[in-house]
Amino acid sequence: MTAYVLRRVVLTLPVLILVLFGSFALLRLIPGSAAELRAGAGQSEADVARLEKQFGLDEPIPVQFLNWVGRLVTGDLGESIWSTEPVSEEIKRRFPPTAELAVLGALFAVLVAVPAGTMAALNQDRWIDRVLQVGTAVGIAIPNFFLATLAIMLPARWWGWTPPTGYVSLFENPVENVQTLLLPAVIIGLAQAAVITRLTRSSLLEVLRQDYIRTARAKGLAGRTVIIRHSFRNAMVPIVTIFGLQFATLLGGSVIIESVFSIPGMGAGVLSAIGRRDYDLAQTLILIFGLVHIVSVFVTDMAYTLVDPRIKYT
Repeated sequence: MTAYVLRRVVLTLPVLILVLFGSFALLRLIPGSAAELRAGAGQSEADVARLEKQFGLDEPIPVQFLNWVGRLVTGDLGESIWSTEPVSEEIKRRFPPTAELAVLGALFAVLVAVPAGTMAALNQDRWIDRVLQVGTAVGIAIPNFFLATLAIMLPARWWGWTPPTGYVSLFENPVENVQTLLLPAVIIGLAQAAVITRLTRSSLLEVLRQDYIRTARAKGLAGRTVIIRHSFRNAMVPIVTIFGLQFATLLGGSVIIESVFSIPGMGAGVLSAIGRRDYDLAQTLILIFGLVHIVSVFVTDMAYTLVDPRIKYT
């Protein structure tokens, strides 16, 4: 196990370097000068030059990249060009809403998808199976930003009510916290729930066709015992795989949802930072999204041994 973990860490380093380089280079390809945007219209070239020198934007691009990586190694995330606030403080403020939204969306997806997929598999080709298949196809096809827009516009037009937006900390007011995050979490988790439902159905159907399941039933074991002890656990490996990947996707999906519902999280922060060319903030947030994806894949691989003890890493 130790050797496998070390190999995975070594293989992760090139991916991390690509994320570092990509987040830096792609932002520099966007037209427009960060210093000019920060200085505002009507400012002199001297003011723009002063801002460029203050934030190190007058250096050659390779030097800027090396300076940024060097600061990251020492734990210095830089400072925002617009607020001049340390990026670390900005992340501390934006991380809780995004993390809570992702966790709630993942919980919704699992609590809905696993029972629905199991029900569809146990009722293969019956009306409930067909309804669930159509529902999951619709859930996968409809973009979450479109659902979010409908969730705000239609109640306002039909009943004169709009869902609460913004964010209230769980520690300040738990009730308002749930009210502001419940609808966005459901919307962001719908597509994931649809994917996991389909995968649960197909995985469980494959296991139910195995000979050992027929043997267990022939021995007179109760249907619930066959499903829970013999079928479901063996069907969990692909489900765990897709859940780990989908959880990382939830963070990426938060970029649009947070903007629609005015949630001051990391997703909305990325859009805002890119629009304002707030390089240090945008690069760091993109890097965090990449790290979360890498860690999610690694944790998913490690979880296989818990789901199926037959899997061994060497």
